[in-house]
This record gives sequence, C-alpha cells and structure tokens, in this order.
Amino acid sequence: MVKSVDRALRIISLISKQKEGMGVTELGERLGISKSSTYKLLSTLTEHRYIEQDEVTKKYRLGYKYLELSALLLESMDIRSLAAPFLKEVEAITNEVVHLVVYDQGEIVYIEKLEGNEILRTHSKVGRRAPVHCTSVGKVILSHLEDREVRNILTKQGMAVHTENTITSIDEFLKEIHKVNKQGFAVEKEENEVGITCIAAPIFDNRGKIAAAVSISGPSIRMADKRLQELKPLIMKTGKQISNRLGYVE
Repeated sequence: MVKSVDRALRIISLISKQKEGMGVTELGERLGISKSSTYKLLSTLTEHRYIEQDEVTKKYRLGYKYLELSALLLESMDIRSLAAPFLKEVEAITNEVVHLVVYDQGEIVYIEKLEGNEILRTHSKVGRRAPVHCTSVGKVILSHLEDREVRNILTKQGMAVHTENTITSIDEFLKEIHKVNKQGFAVEKEENEVGITCIAAPIFDNRGKIAAAVSISGPSIRMADKRLQELKPLIMKTGKQISNRLGYVE
C-alpha cells in the first residue's frame, strides 16, 4: 500500500462524512500525521479539485470534481449489463421467463429476456413494445408517477382490451397502482395474454426515480397465488439489487 495515496483517500472519506467540512488540525489528528503533512495532501487534492477550501471557515469539503466523475459514471452505466447477473440468478432459481423493461413514450419496452428452462410462448421479445395498463411491469412503473401523468398517458394511449381480465377504467387502474406503490410489487393475471401470469418489481436510479422494472412470467397454472407469494420476496430483492447497482440508496 502506498501511504500517501492511502492517506489521501482517507482524507476524502473523512471529509465526505462531514457536511460542514473539516480543518487541517482535525484531519491530522484523525489520520495520526503532522499538520504539515496533512496540509501537503490537502493542497494536492485541492489542486486536482477533489476537495476545496471554504474561504470563510477555512475548512475543507468535497470538490465539484466528484459531480463530473459521477456524471461520467452514470452515462457509462448499461442497465442491461448491470442487471445481468441478478436476472440470471432469478432464471436459475425459478426456471421461468425473466424480463427487464424500461418505459418509453407511454409504453414499456423489453430490453432483456431470459427464457428459463420451462416452455412458455409469450409475445415478449427484446426490442418489442407492450402496453402499460395490462402488464405487471407497466403497473409498477406507472405506480411511481403522479396520477395526473398516469391519466394523460392512459388517455393518449388508450386501454385496449387484450383479455377479459384487462383493466379498462382509468379510475380502477389508479386504485390498482396505488396498491402496487404501497406493497412494492405488481401482479398481472392474464390481463395481457391468456394463460400468462406475471409478477414485477420496480428499479430506481441514483436519484430515486423509477428507471425500469423486472418481472417473472409463467403459465397461470404454475403461477398460482401460492407460487406468487413465494416469488414476491425474490422479485422485490432483485429489484433492489439492480437499483443499488444503479446508485440508488433508500
């Protein structure tokens, strides 16, 4: 371990936990090094804009360099690759179809699909779009939007009947997603495709905004209420794991 690098990183870690910042003397005491050595490290970090000094208090705090780096990191993040190990784990555990979707212009778009080991014919396909009002992933995503926005989306997109179980009333749908928001997951029982039942959970980004949704789909004969109860903790855990990889902190 390089001592100077280690000390510099420890300084950054210490400062990041203090909203008001920290002074040279306090930092030196915490690190167990002299005031002059601490000042040299601070000067180097300040030169590279990793920390900055308050002109009034003379204390040091995190610099704006971190905003630049975090922006670059977020831009480079590929939700598919970040989610991949978690989706594969769900597939291995359940042997069912696993979907990863995002919201786009009033519809959901499948961006990943794992087939599982069981035979299941569904309309879903990577790149294909689907309605929000009759899918578990659509419900989950809309449950984190304002009612007014949801009404506008459903009014514009319509609520086409796909099966006899499809919800076609905006007011009824709003009641449904309010429940989804409280419980943290959504279930869709043959509302989009006859014979197919799905359970989904939300995925949030580093700002706490809804970013995507993950779901498990299977034939209704296998996805009975008992199985859904068993899958609920798994799908919610998976949603949280992917959210954490995107930088979301509860």
